[in-house]
This record gives sequence, C-alpha cells and structure tokens, in this order.
Amino acid sequence: MLQLGPATTALLTVECQNGVVGEDGALPELAKEARASGMLGRVAALVDAAHRAGVQVLHAVAERRPDGRGANSNARLFRAAGRLPVQQLSGTRAVEVAAPIEVAGEDLVVRRLHGLSPMAGTDLDALLRNLGCRTLIVTGVSSNVAIPNTVFDAVNLGYQVVVPADAIAGVPAEYTAQVLRNSLSLVATVTTTEEILAAWP
Repeated sequence: MLQLGPATTALLTVECQNGVVGEDGALPELAKEARASGMLGRVAALVDAAHRAGVQVLHAVAERRPDGRGANSNARLFRAAGRLPVQQLSGTRAVEVAAPIEVAGEDLVVRRLHGLSPMAGTDLDALLRNLGCRTLIVTGVSSNVAIPNTVFDAVNLGYQVVVPADAIAGVPAEYTAQVLRNSLSLVATVTTTEEILAAWP
C-alpha cells in the first residue's frame, strides 16, 4: 500500500483549466480525451479526497498576457498556441480550473507566463518546501509535454513523485501509455487513482 502521509504529500493538478480541458478549450482533441477517458473526473476525485485527508492541493495554470510579453516563442508549440482561437489570457475564464475539479480556499494556485513546466521559474518548488512536502502526486495534462516536464523537474529537485496513470492524459491516447511505460516509470511511482484513494481513508 502506498505511504502518502498528509503532512509530507501534496497533490498537483497540471493545466486542468477551462482553456485546455474545458468543453470550449483551445485543444479540442486533448479536451475530448481528458473527459472521455474519465481523467478529469478522477482528478476531481483525488482533489476531493486530498481536501478531506488534509493533503495540500496545488493547481498549476498556464496563462499569458494579452500582449504576450514574457511568453516563449522559441518552439513550434508556443507559436501554434499563439494562433489558437482560445487564448489562455490572465484573468479570463480560460485560466480558471475546470469543472468538476473544485478549488478550496486552502488550495494554492501557481500561475506561469512562460515555459513548459509549472516547476521551472515559478514559486512551486519554494511553496512545496515551505509546506514540508517530500512526495508530489502529479495529475493533469498533457502526457505529451507538461506532465513529463513536471515529473523530471520534481525528481531533479529531490521529490518523490507519484503518477496515477489514469489521472493524466495526452494525445493520442496510446502515447500516454508509452510515456508511462518507457519514461515516467523509470523515475516515478506509477499507480492508479484507486490506490491513492485507498491510502487516504
């Protein structure tokens, strides 16, 4: 059974925001996969259980200024994002955490204006250390880019990382399984939502 003590464990949701996984998100294929696979519902269940167990929840949100100031332009992904019909603009509904995930008053929201990972160049690492976190549970999207970046960054910083395989998503769906098997399982504990919920009675 997983040992996920509430005092030293934190749950992180990555880019589970309306503009990414919402019904009117900028990336319809990813949003569809996140919802159809049940991933978004499982993240919501984990967040709810974490709240009840006293586990700190953090939400990592990607956003940009209307003028794009400070945003990356050094990769095809960033340039394509700038042309999408839905923009992740600060202060808009697009950067709010998507239903059915509930954000509690004690949750921390970490926003970033640049890069691929919520861990690099943000307050996330400092917040986790100040909270006494040693184990980080990573959920959300996408298994293509942000999730692997988050896991590798966290491992490099000394955290024990846990990834519930059914609470992350990417496109195509089969790619997520490949990333879990061939990359993330080498550096993190790959588990399931059910096993994590069982660790928080």
